[in-house]
Amino acid sequence: MLGESLRLIRVYHDLKQKEVAERLKMSPQYLSEIEKGHKVPTLDLIQRYSDTFGIPVSSIMFFAETVEGKTTVDRARAFVAGKMVGLLQFLEARSGRTHAD
Repeated sequence: MLGESLRLIRVYHDLKQKEVAERLKMSPQYLSEIEKGHKVPTLDLIQRYSDTFGIPVSSIMFFAETVEGKTTVDRARAFVAGKMVGLLQFLEARSGRTHAD
């Protein structure tokens, strides 16, 4: 879910993969692999997202969290994270943007 969260951050800012890759000093192909969930982003890359988009690392990680739900608090966190992803996907659909834009 971390790759999807990073993709949604990019889409929210109305940027193409190429634009974000340039800002993060990485190849667009590697960014695509991360967003698809085929590669795992490094902590350094998450920090670069944080610096570039002004989002605390902790917020990025919370947003991407997929907790198995051992306690009520864990289930609540997973529920909120899922709703946030759903909201961003809804906004993406309304804007007409796609995964590779």
